[in-house]
Amino acid sequence: MSNVGSAAAANRGRLAVVFGLTLAIFAVEAIGGFAANSLALLADAGHLLTDVAGIGLALLAIWIGSRPASVERTFGYQRLEILAAIVNALLLFGVGAFIFFEAVRRLAQPPEVASGLMIAVALVGLAGNGASLWLLRDAQVASLNARGAFLEVLSDFAGSAAVIVAGLVIVLTGFGAADAIASMVIGVLIFPRTWRLLRDAVDVLLEATPKGLDMALVRSHILEAPGVIECHDLHVWTITSGMNVVSAHVIVAPDAEPATVLDHLCECLSGFFDIEHSTFQIETADRRRLEEVGHA
Repeated sequence: MSNVGSAAAANRGRLAVVFGLTLAIFAVEAIGGFAANSLALLADAGHLLTDVAGIGLALLAIWIGSRPASVERTFGYQRLEILAAIVNALLLFGVGAFIFFEAVRRLAQPPEVASGLMIAVALVGLAGNGASLWLLRDAQVASLNARGAFLEVLSDFAGSAAVIVAGLVIVLTGFGAADAIASMVIGVLIFPRTWRLLRDAVDVLLEATPKGLDMALVRSHILEAPGVIECHDLHVWTITSGMNVVSAHVIVAPDAEPATVLDHLCECLSGFFDIEHSTFQIETADRRRLEEVGHA
C-alpha cells in the first residue's frame, strides 16, 4: 500500500512551492535584519528558517512515505508524516523560547534600528507569506503536515505584520523598544497553534479516535446493517492524515449471508464516514461465548 491517496501526498506540489517561497523570504529577512539591526526581523527570519527545515522534512517524509508497503511494514512509511509533524512542533517550541529570551534581553538596552529598511523588508515578507497561506488554505484541512506548514506561515504572516507595526512606531515616536516587543509577540504567537499541532500528531501515534468521528454513530450504522445482531471490539484510528481505519467483530444472524453483510458494511463506512480501509470479523453468536472465555 502506498500513500498515493494520502492527504499529504495530494498536496506535495503546493508544499514544494511554499518551501521555495519561504526559503526566499528567509534570505531577504535575514539580510535585512542584520542590515537594519532589527531583532524582530531576525526573529522572523529564524522562525522562517525553522519553517524551511520543517516543510523540507515534511516533503522528505511524503517522498519516503510513497515507498510501497512490504511484509515488514504493511502500511509502508506513511506514519513518517506524523513523525515529521511532531518534529516541526518541537522545533517551533524551541525557536519561540529563544526569540522570547532574546527579546527580554534587548528590552533593557534597545539598540539603534533602521526602521525604514525594517518596514520595507517586512512588507516583502508579508506579501510572500500571504501567497503561501493562499496556496495552503485548502490543503491544511486534510493533512497534518500541510496544517503544520499553514500554521507556521500564519504565524510568519502575523510576525511580519508585527514587524511593520513596530517599525511604524519607531518612525513616528522614536520608541526603540518596539522592536523587542514585536519580537516577543512573534515568539508568543508560535506556542498555542504549535501545541495543537503536537497534540493532534500525538493522538495519531496513540491511535486515538479520529477527530470529528462519532464512535456511537459508527456503531449504530454497523448494527443497522441487515443481518447484524451485535458488534464488539470496535476500533477506529488514523494511519496518516486522511486515512482512517476501522476494525470490528460483528455477530450475524444464523440465516445471514456473510458476503452480503460485508458488502453492506464496507459500502456504509466508505460512503457515510469516508473510511475506505475496514476489517470485519464475521462471527456467530456462539463465538462470542468463546471469546469471552479467551479474554478472561
